[in-house]
Amino acid sequence: MSKFGSLWKLTAALTLGACIASAQTFDVSSIKRNTSGAANSGFRRFTGGALDATNITLKSLIAFAWEIPQDQIVDASGWVDTERYDVVAKPDRTAAGADNSMAAIRLRTRALLADRFKLDIRKETRQLPVFSLVVAKGGPLHLQPPKGTSPDLFSNGHHVTCVSASMAFFAKVFLTGQAGRPVEDKTGVQGQFDFSLDWAPDEVSPADTAAPSLFTALQEQLGLKLEAGKGPVEVLVLAHAERPSAN
Repeated sequence: MSKFGSLWKLTAALTLGACIASAQTFDVSSIKRNTSGAANSGFRRFTGGALDATNITLKSLIAFAWEIPQDQIVDASGWVDTERYDVVAKPDRTAAGADNSMAAIRLRTRALLADRFKLDIRKETRQLPVFSLVVAKGGPLHLQPPKGTSPDLFSNGHHVTCVSASMAFFAKVFLTGQAGRPVEDKTGVQGQFDFSLDWAPDEVSPADTAAPSLFTALQEQLGLKLEAGKGPVEVLVLAHAERPSAN
């Protein structure tokens, strides 16, 4: 076996082994190629610690698992950024003291990707463009008292519903991925809220739909805005990946 082959196998094994040691693995999982050509893609609700993603790329899965926007994943070209998959993975719900937090779901997803896609990933820090989430003049708007206590969200690519979400959660979990660069919460708005947002995705011109761009939607619907800047940004260098093994 080549030195490179040994390296990525060791990286995957260490990642998976660490997650197993902390009981952060999914009990059952299914990864199937999606060739529908549908425009909608994204993550469904993370109910019971499960991962449920539709029509999603490996690059998007990596971005979710490591809490990093896709533009900060380096050398992830080719099929990694084009081929799409449906992913359903569930933890052992009979296990005592199971951790179903978002952090635990991300760790389980890392283990899943290491096992099924044979990833070799390393981290670097670079100076890159960033966004700050701030309150616009007259905002914030339409932030409702939360009905629950656990932060969650559902997005289909042009609508997002946030449940019990703080501004930091919204900025990091949702906006960072949508804006294509890190988004830091600088609103000063404290607490958790229920709210929703409708916008036109980048591939659809706002002129062709009733929905505004993401930047306009933020200001009109939530009284928030994104301000551009630069700062040190952690990137992931994808050295190796394989198409997933069979279910």
